[in-house]
Amino acid sequence: MSYYCFVQARYSSKRLRGKVLKKIGKFTLLEILLKRLKKSKQINKIVVLTSNSNQDKKIIDLCKRNKIDYFSGPLKNVFLRFKYAIKKYRSQKIVRICADSPLMDWRLIDKMINLSKSFTSYDIISNVKTRTFPKGQSIEILRSEIFDVSSNLLTRDEKEHVTKFFYDKKKYKIFNYKSNKKLNKYNLCVDDHNDYLVVSKLIKKKSIFATWKSYVKEL
Repeated sequence: MSYYCFVQARYSSKRLRGKVLKKIGKFTLLEILLKRLKKSKQINKIVVLTSNSNQDKKIIDLCKRNKIDYFSGPLKNVFLRFKYAIKKYRSQKIVRICADSPLMDWRLIDKMINLSKSFTSYDIISNVKTRTFPKGQSIEILRSEIFDVSSNLLTRDEKEHVTKFFYDKKKYKIFNYKSNKKLNKYNLCVDDHNDYLVVSKLIKKKSIFATWKSYVKEL
């Protein structure tokens, strides 16, 4: 069973334009995330899913420099972007991660992949259906076959928010992985400039390879 990590990335963020390419020390937020993902023992391949918009060429250039696979597809129809990427890479399971989560913990990903290997009847293993983990630790492991749906059936919102369609429909079997404590009030992702400053301080104090729990303790 192959597990490919699809990192959803774009330059045109509304609240903080170009945030995934903003630097903390020597590395961009996207590079920090990729370095953390490479620590995983369960991910078979990392692919950055960006758009075919000219402004996202900077993300493609970064991927080339770091020898990371990338795929460019529709900017606004992200569901279709994933569908095309799945067709190209033919992975059986997709680990969906957002690039604005530079502190994503590979240890948590590996735990959830192991869970996916045990719970084979589920279409999705998720920790976001009911949120108990901090924002910035959102992980979805998806059976690739469920993307065999025409994007014409999706609403505009469902096309942009890739997995919303699956949560809205009752026919998909979803397992929600919960934290021992409800920690969804904490934020470890970068949505705006203030988040960027907070994450910068956390990385400078704890290093780029600390656990998500150690970062939370500093908030």
